[in-house]
Amino acid sequence: MKLLLIERSGERARVTMAAIFAHWGNAVALVHCTSGQQALRSLKTGRFDVILAETGSLEGLGCDEEAAFGMLAGASGGALIIALSDGGSVSMAVAAMRAGAHDYLALPISGPVLAARLGELGQRHGKARAIVCEAAEERHADFEGFVGTTPQMRAIYDQILRIAPSAAPVFITGESGTGKEVSAEALHKRGPRAKKPFIAINAGAIPRELMEAEVFGAVKGAYTGAHEDRKGAIEMADGGTLFLDEIGEMDLALQAKLLRFLQTGTITRVGESVSRPVDVRVICATNRNPMQLVSEKKFREDLFYRLHVLPIHLPPLRQRPGDIMPLAQSFLARFGKEEGKSFAGFAPDVADLFVAREWPGNVRQLQNLVRRIVVMFDGGVVSAQMALAADIESRDAYCAEQAASGAQPSVLPMWQQEQRIIEEALDAFGGNIARAAAALEISPSTIYRKRLGWERAGAA
Repeated sequence: MKLLLIERSGERARVTMAAIFAHWGNAVALVHCTSGQQALRSLKTGRFDVILAETGSLEGLGCDEEAAFGMLAGASGGALIIALSDGGSVSMAVAAMRAGAHDYLALPISGPVLAARLGELGQRHGKARAIVCEAAEERHADFEGFVGTTPQMRAIYDQILRIAPSAAPVFITGESGTGKEVSAEALHKRGPRAKKPFIAINAGAIPRELMEAEVFGAVKGAYTGAHEDRKGAIEMADGGTLFLDEIGEMDLALQAKLLRFLQTGTITRVGESVSRPVDVRVICATNRNPMQLVSEKKFREDLFYRLHVLPIHLPPLRQRPGDIMPLAQSFLARFGKEEGKSFAGFAPDVADLFVAREWPGNVRQLQNLVRRIVVMFDGGVVSAQMALAADIESRDAYCAEQAASGAQPSVLPMWQQEQRIIEEALDAFGGNIARAAAALEISPSTIYRKRLGWERAGAA
């Protein structure tokens, strides 16, 4: 991140710079100017992502502060401008925002507060570059599988560290793809049960008729296909942690049995009457509103309050835009290594595209997009064209939106759609038919045959 600081007072400027470097470290390139004229010269020779301007330090840029900020905004090149002022200069800050500043902060500034404000402004004004480097901070660059250093994620890390030593149940909520299982694994690894088993089971992915046996186990002959005694997830997690994902999908009868286990610490396998003591820490998660499930009689209220002891709510990706590009960089490095390809990062316009997205699928959606980019292209700097070519979710969402609105889309004949898709793939791979065919999951002969048909149709 390139940052221009305009602050006349040397001592106050040192305090401001110390707060910035304490938060971002070497990830920020900072230029300090002591006057408005000096700042204008810097803006003519370089481009900045963020401008921090103390309201009384813009000499030479106009007859008053409002005029000075107007001139600064005109020369800023689209940077985010934040006015800095002490508590007694609020009127000056208001004038600055009226003239073109994006926000106001009171002096002295705090690194985390500035980072949070930049995240909000970057999302609101579509200026991704101003917040891309926030997560270059090393102290939380990778926390137990997480990537992110925004204030929202640091709060999650601190919460995990505080509650990991406990044996009390944890209830994790958050949209699909926000990292609920990653949170559960982090709680396990940071707690006293780390050397014991971590068993995860998805209540929404197992048929209801098999769910009881999967959770509690079964004895031989308990049902058709039960050829031997088998442990359930609870018993396999004995001494460790049991993670019940999408617990809101669990059948009500099975919820009653789970409640008995939480009350007594014992389980009974399907088909037997013997109770077995089991010691596990239970962590559960859902992507739905648990109180709504309770009100709809889909989730037992007594079970909810038994489990909802230590709650964690994971924010969606759109609410922490400062983590988007660090996550994308992390995925690019990982998948590039897996595929044996070398990528040099993302172009600035890709950051603008990514931060502007809503990401309904959250981190998982971003991960899938970056994986497709790595598979489809050879390496180098990822351009906006490459990202758009791999972004099938955006095209699908657009089509769905058109259908929902009742708009009559312009539908091309099938052969023209096939031609466009194949030609886009060929362009993406520099005309390499074999690689384009592999990306499209068709045989190279199909591309040869289609192209021959189009050429004949054109000749006719």
